[in-house]
Amino acid sequence: MKYQSRRDFLKLAGLTTAVGSIPLSTTFGLVARPEPKQVPFALGMASYTLRSFTLDQAIEMTKRLGLTNITLKDMHLPLKSSQEEITAALGKLKAAGLTLSSCGVVYMTKEEEVRNAFAYAKKAGIKMMVGVPEEPLLPLAEQMVKETDISLAIHNHGPTDKRYPSPESAYKLIADMDKRMGLCIDVGHTQRLGLDPAVEVDRFFDRLLDVHIKDVTSADAQGTTVEMGRGVIDIPKLLKTLIGRKYSGILHLEHEKDQKDPLPGVAESVGYLRGVLATL
Repeated sequence: MKYQSRRDFLKLAGLTTAVGSIPLSTTFGLVARPEPKQVPFALGMASYTLRSFTLDQAIEMTKRLGLTNITLKDMHLPLKSSQEEITAALGKLKAAGLTLSSCGVVYMTKEEEVRNAFAYAKKAGIKMMVGVPEEPLLPLAEQMVKETDISLAIHNHGPTDKRYPSPESAYKLIADMDKRMGLCIDVGHTQRLGLDPAVEVDRFFDRLLDVHIKDVTSADAQGTTVEMGRGVIDIPKLLKTLIGRKYSGILHLEHEKDQKDPLPGVAESVGYLRGVLATL
């Protein structure tokens, strides 16, 4: 029954599940529909998905998927980039019709790294950074948020993360801080803790700034990324919760599987997401 509904979702999205392994140089004839107008949020690409590729290749693949938002990891826009290098990268994104929605995940283990991260985001004109500052650095991070007006979305990393395994682990530390100190809920890592991502989104919605969306094979520490709709996350429930809550940010697709050839799985996942949205 799940397979039937999944196939229907993909048909509605105008994409095929039988994508196969397609070289980057091959023309990839996707028929990508935009999200329905009543959906308050947009889909985007987390460039960590494309970590084995150059910025130019990541831009090309994101365009081919019909996505217009991208969050850049530092392999695509290094933290030590000069203003000239950042400006050049921004020019490439603009020419491709892509919006740089955020950057990260940026790790911050000392004061200098916090200040450098916010300076980097400011040079790029980014209004939100997905980051993981060490707990003692949270007051400084809040100070930088206030000084720069750049929001900080703390990313949870699941069972193996000693800092912020769950959304709640970060939320309880920032609940009394500036409202621009928020969360990037990674639904895959949340599910790997045995938590329902839809429930966690609802619980901590007042600080939800960003979502990294994916599917995983199991609701435990051994769970790994899989094409959307093939795993254990109740994606329709999650999307209904976000729509019901009027989430107006971006769902950034982070597909960690098939590092050297991610495009088929990403295309299938985007098609599934658009298909689900078309049925809600």
